[in-house]
Amino acid sequence: MAIVPPALLQSLQHLPGFDAQAFIDVHAQEEKITSIRVNPLKFTNDDLTSIGGGIANTSEAVPWSRWGHYLPERPSFTFDPLFHAGCYYVQEASSMFLEQAITQLAILDQPLKVLDLCAAPGGKSTHLQSLISKESLLVSNEVIRQRAGILRQNMTKWGGANVVVTANDPQHFARLEGFFDVLVVDAPCSGSGLFRRDPEAINEWSPDAVQLCCGRQRRILSDALPCLAAGGLLVYSTCSYSAEEDEAIADWLVEEWGLENLSLEVAQSWGIVTSQSPNTGSVGYRFFPDQVKGEGFYLACFRKGSGGASRYKTTKPEAASSAEKAAVAPWIAAGDFSILKEGFLYALPAPLLEAFSIIKANLYVQQAGVRLGEVMKGKLVPDHALALSEIITPHLTATDLDLSEAIKYLQRLDLSVQPEQRGWQLARFGGHNLGWMNALGNRINNYYPKEFRILKQA
Repeated sequence: MAIVPPALLQSLQHLPGFDAQAFIDVHAQEEKITSIRVNPLKFTNDDLTSIGGGIANTSEAVPWSRWGHYLPERPSFTFDPLFHAGCYYVQEASSMFLEQAITQLAILDQPLKVLDLCAAPGGKSTHLQSLISKESLLVSNEVIRQRAGILRQNMTKWGGANVVVTANDPQHFARLEGFFDVLVVDAPCSGSGLFRRDPEAINEWSPDAVQLCCGRQRRILSDALPCLAAGGLLVYSTCSYSAEEDEAIADWLVEEWGLENLSLEVAQSWGIVTSQSPNTGSVGYRFFPDQVKGEGFYLACFRKGSGGASRYKTTKPEAASSAEKAAVAPWIAAGDFSILKEGFLYALPAPLLEAFSIIKANLYVQQAGVRLGEVMKGKLVPDHALALSEIITPHLTATDLDLSEAIKYLQRLDLSVQPEQRGWQLARFGGHNLGWMNALGNRINNYYPKEFRILKQA
């Protein structure tokens, strides 16, 4: 049972829509809500029946996301090959409300440059990549390098080519004044919205932690806001109920930065509470778990009225040689890609090359586009990212695995299958790529990455 701190209850009494007894009761129920979001690059809502051994047959739609679904119970995602193939992402439903901010306020039929500033583990970045056009660029940033590793893994699984993963402190983005059209800041917070999902968060919460996080949120926003273009969209969110981290930050953005607060159209049936600050009238949206099927969350949107654009430092990425381009050509689908080299080969949509040249010169790039592999003796040794990407050609040799063999593959164990052809080929489950293997006649080399492998036993 999650016992809500009395100090938190007292601090929330004045908030619109807050019902103390209902709030206490819902935390006492220990209900575990499981929700997923489908990857439209690889999956459709009609494919849900194949998730978790059919557990999604009776799924319920998340009303504010076209790809979000509640599951009737939590399956073992670790042992679902479709999860590892990047067909869906396990994400808390309230966080999917980001979709409404982007679809209602961003101009999605134009190429955009989007920054997800505090991106790990990747829920909002994978969502953003599904929302923006392929001609748009997503920069997915995580300042904590250890967390950047899981961010890279999740972006690799998602398979889009129009993303750059960086590991930068927010202050570094001041080098890119006026560069981004959309800035998403899911700010580090005191975590009160996570109490039901993670009771350990209760032990870390205190009024002092709220004040500490409030100061941190202002510093992050102050550092990053210069990189937002004039007319650009800021989406600010937290998993905190506290007004100091929510409405007070919204007021500060309006009063100190001159941002225009923006409203969203929200269906009354969704149960989301619209809050309005008594100081500036700023509107935000709060999720109480006794009123929505989800956890605690707050989101507010703003438009930047003015700001300059700089002349940016730039560097030209090294292009692959003609021979290297010829070696990778049979492996990727037709399209306008720049094939670049940095010890290994990677592909980036050609229209994004200029923007990437600026990013590469000013930020610490961890991953860009789709990593293709290395050319050895004139032939490509393919990278795992290529297998999971949207740019891979559909004409490559592949071997379909049943569930037991797919799990062995994901554990990086020896396989019992006998492929019809030798050589490099895709390991698949249910028609979805899991990675590479190399059939050598008397054995099969399993090339699933060590850092991705399943360590648990079924």
